[in-house]
Amino acid sequence: MAYSTNEMMTVAAARRLKNGSVCFVGIGLPSKAANLARLTSSPDVVLIYESGPIGAKPNVLPLSIGDGELAETADTVVPTGEIFRYWLQGGRIDVGFLGAAQVDRFGNINTTVVGDYHHPKVRLPGAGGAPEIAGSAKSVLIILKQSSRSFVDKLDFITSVGHGEGGDSRKRLGLPGAGPVGIITDLCIMEPEEGTHEFVVTALHPGVTREQVVAATGWAIRFAEQVSTTAEPSEVELTALRDLEARTAAAHGQAPGEA
Repeated sequence: MAYSTNEMMTVAAARRLKNGSVCFVGIGLPSKAANLARLTSSPDVVLIYESGPIGAKPNVLPLSIGDGELAETADTVVPTGEIFRYWLQGGRIDVGFLGAAQVDRFGNINTTVVGDYHHPKVRLPGAGGAPEIAGSAKSVLIILKQSSRSFVDKLDFITSVGHGEGGDSRKRLGLPGAGPVGIITDLCIMEPEEGTHEFVVTALHPGVTREQVVAATGWAIRFAEQVSTTAEPSEVELTALRDLEARTAAAHGQAPGEA
């Protein structure tokens, strides 16, 4: 089956979510990937959203953390304070799944502003629970489309800390967990280099060249010694993803591509 780069990105991200893991999910691309994982390779994954649903199994993708679909399909719903204090800060979240407007070579995230903070070019949605997720989850996955505008040498604002300034920066900041362990884009997969914690390319999606990745990155991106090729989406994965998007589009009155 033919597939788009966006579909490749979502499928590749979904594959990173292990079955049975407890995942704190962000809205948007992370939610799409996490729910695709639930529908395919990881049926026993436990999806948690910051509004309180635990074990959410939405039939359509939520518009926001307040979408009733999450509470209606969850195993239980608890206060937001319990989500953060007991589940997240208590070390019970295996994976935080986050999106970003900007990311740097050490997996730090900006979702606050583009440009000067006091006179921004663009005012973004803001932090939400991302700083706490990035700080306290046992590991973090980041998903976003790759361009030199989003993969920047220096963030305009650090909303959520990944590996800080690299090296042992995260440890010195006193943050628990491994921090970001993967960045999945429409071009490739990146993972932190041992020691430096700088993100390097470990896999290219089918048909993507190194030159394309370099052109779409705002820093001097490096490649691992061994760079693999991401497996193409299977028919099962694409069918599940497209059905999910179609249901979402129908529920929210969107064109299928907007879901």
